[in-house]
Amino acid sequence: MPYETIDVRPVTKSIGAEIFGVDLNEPLSNSAQSEIHDALMEHQVIFFRDQKLNHDSHIRLGRAFGELAYHSGVAGLDDYPEIVKIHADAESTFVAGENWHSDLSEYEEPPMGSILYMHTLPPVGGDTLWSSMYAAYDALSDEMKAFLEPLTAVHDSNHIYRELFPDVEKTYPCNTHPVIRTHPVTKRKCLFVNASKTTKINGLPKAEGDALLAFLFDHVKNPNFQVRFRWQPHSIAFWDNRCTQHFATWDYFPETRSGYRVTIAGDKPY
Repeated sequence: MPYETIDVRPVTKSIGAEIFGVDLNEPLSNSAQSEIHDALMEHQVIFFRDQKLNHDSHIRLGRAFGELAYHSGVAGLDDYPEIVKIHADAESTFVAGENWHSDLSEYEEPPMGSILYMHTLPPVGGDTLWSSMYAAYDALSDEMKAFLEPLTAVHDSNHIYRELFPDVEKTYPCNTHPVIRTHPVTKRKCLFVNASKTTKINGLPKAEGDALLAFLFDHVKNPNFQVRFRWQPHSIAFWDNRCTQHFATWDYFPETRSGYRVTIAGDKPY
């Protein structure tokens, strides 16, 4: 796809591209906004370097692509509730995203995407991996695709947040979604189950459903479906949450890794 206002450089053939030629601290022109969206639809996750993003610009960037969503399990900043801090250091006992997942897939309308800005990185480590659920679906046999097509699965976050925050009396979202969803823009089919939030296949005995989920969770780990991003200070990743999963490595303890994320509201999977 030709681009006129931005420079798009693919990282792999399956997923990922770096974007150059745009200052994200400034309001986007209509053409730049349209081309960034097109690049996201084509490459599923896009990366920007050397962007010292302030909170106001971060929110404006997110809102250029849709309404912002609030996280059900993690509070935003006091002055910017739309922004969630992503931080780990020598005092951390866990990090967010240290398992393959799709953000907030337990919502009735899971997010369209997320924009993560990292300002402080360890000297080495702290990479994030994304896996293409288009590629994961395409690699399945026709027989497996036909078997999965009518199935639905439960996405639940209660087991995660109740363990992390045992003193908080709260019920977290739990919803049912198709195992294979259709992307609302590209109309491509993709796999929509993830190891963090998908707890059950509906309509199958537990043993069969668990075995099927185990296969699918392992399937998405194929490196041929993936891109690995090596962060630098003031880098940004913008991913399409509907057709990707991601994994944040925690190989840098006790060093500090810190940034901020906004999440863009989505639609009900079909």
